[in-house]
Amino acid sequence: MSSDGPTPVILELGDAPFDITYRAVVMGILNRTPDSFYDAGEYWDFDDFLRKAERLVVDGADFLDVGGVKAGPGDEVDLDEELRRVVPAIEALVERFDLPISVDTWNPDVLQECLKRGAVIANDISGFEDPRYLEVAAQQEATVVATHIRIGPRIPDPEPQYDDLLSDVRRFLADRVRMALDAGIRPRRIIVDAGMDLGKNRYMSWQLLDRSEELASLGYPLLLSASNKRFLFELLETERHNINEGSMACHAMGIAKGCRILRAHDVKASRRVADTMAEILQRRDEVAVR
Repeated sequence: MSSDGPTPVILELGDAPFDITYRAVVMGILNRTPDSFYDAGEYWDFDDFLRKAERLVVDGADFLDVGGVKAGPGDEVDLDEELRRVVPAIEALVERFDLPISVDTWNPDVLQECLKRGAVIANDISGFEDPRYLEVAAQQEATVVATHIRIGPRIPDPEPQYDDLLSDVRRFLADRVRMALDAGIRPRRIIVDAGMDLGKNRYMSWQLLDRSEELASLGYPLLLSASNKRFLFELLETERHNINEGSMACHAMGIAKGCRILRAHDVKASRRVADTMAEILQRRDEVAVR
């Protein structure tokens, strides 16, 4: 570190640059599913969905993430249905809000239609399982999120096994970064995500949070997806709608250990945590160089 501080770390969400040297960006979650794990379809009605989006923007979201198929097992959602769920939502958000829009899909055909309509971030929890996915993202110059998952989306994985959890996840993410680079994705447009609860039990997800700095050391922005996750309310032995404070504690811990994107249900509280932690980390470095 020089006397002027660290070299700025820049994340590009589409064409929008964010300095994430200290400040974590906040992803506001918007589910277009009638059976989502957390909100159970509370915002399925389109007007309710738009009001929710507006509230997330007012509360300080840096970008919005729209998903039309939940990650866990459930009723089949074919291509046409997923398109019906997410394409009008993307169009409405792009028209109403001046901030980047992400689509949470592992289907390259859905991704292509959403990018055509103004989405700029491709959030794929399958770890780029479909070889066409990165090709589509690169053609549209999208930012991509590479997420670790052990088997695949929507597939039950009740007893996950790893040779070495952290090494296996780190190796997987490093490989997905290489795939993205080889496809032509710019380094500033690659994000990695440990994929908490995706093929992990509660202790595995906690271990990945606790050792986030080892995943951040890959050199790419690390997304933290701990908000209201199953592992958290199981560890805290509470109900899923009673863990907001736990989610915020995980956000603070994650930021301290190198996470720079917060996937958040409660955007207002997450924004306050991110801004407070940015001040703490910056002051720490200023003191260290005196």
